[in-house]
Amino acid sequence: MNTLILKLGATGDVVRTTPLLKHLAGEVSWITAAKNVPLLAGLAKTLRCTAWEQRAQFCDRAYDLVINLEDTPDVADFLSQVKFIKLFGAYAVAGGGLAYTDDARGWFDLSLISRFGKSAADQLKLENRRTYQDLIFSGLGLKFKGEKYLLPEPAKTGLTGDIALAPKAGHVWPMKNWAYYAELKTALEGRGLTVNVLPERASLLEHLGDVKNHRCLVSGDSLPMHLALAAGTRCVTLFNCTAPWEIYPYGLQRQLTSPLLAEFFFKRGLDERAIKAISLEEVLSATLEQLR
Repeated sequence: MNTLILKLGATGDVVRTTPLLKHLAGEVSWITAAKNVPLLAGLAKTLRCTAWEQRAQFCDRAYDLVINLEDTPDVADFLSQVKFIKLFGAYAVAGGGLAYTDDARGWFDLSLISRFGKSAADQLKLENRRTYQDLIFSGLGLKFKGEKYLLPEPAKTGLTGDIALAPKAGHVWPMKNWAYYAELKTALEGRGLTVNVLPERASLLEHLGDVKNHRCLVSGDSLPMHLALAAGTRCVTLFNCTAPWEIYPYGLQRQLTSPLLAEFFFKRGLDERAIKAISLEEVLSATLEQLR
């Protein structure tokens, strides 16, 4: 069995796709974004991975199965260069545009290329109560049983403490950024706890090491959250505008959902009410509970 996975980013989405490797027999080839290659390289003897820029080298064989989890035209167009028997996921249609295979509708019906249109897809996503892994696994005829993320050993770093804070979620989702991280840090330090704001690192393996060096992570729905779930670090995760139900908590995560989630669901602008809807007291209490 030869399988090709096309999952470039975001990095958190790449990480949460790795449990699939435990179920794919034979050799697996994975094309991803260049920055994600260190997270995948060497995970399994039967896995080879390469950056999108070197994708042509993975046209060296015919694949029994191609799993395309991207919803962009450039990745779909690349499929015309690949020899394969079966496709799961998105593909280009004649005359332009994208579609997806029927067995992948569980996930892609909720996506930007949903056959129902974006507005209906966002509503379906809000109503969905299945995890990402469950949606992908079931579409491939598999059953998700809580298989853990696969990641390499983290790099050693000198940043250690009780609680790590990841206040920045990136420019795409400004409403993931909670308003009270500074106040939370002060309140936790007032209880004698060591609190660190995660710094930017040169490599993802250093970032993973920072997360693993703490007892608990407080963040939004972002990459550090996925790294915590992979590293076995307890976490408190704030969901201001994205779906908590897609995230499998692995017995490690306390999910705090905004009371205004439906109003701001999957919106990419910035509204102060969204980032202040979850109170400081609620996050502080959840964090102390995770430490206990």
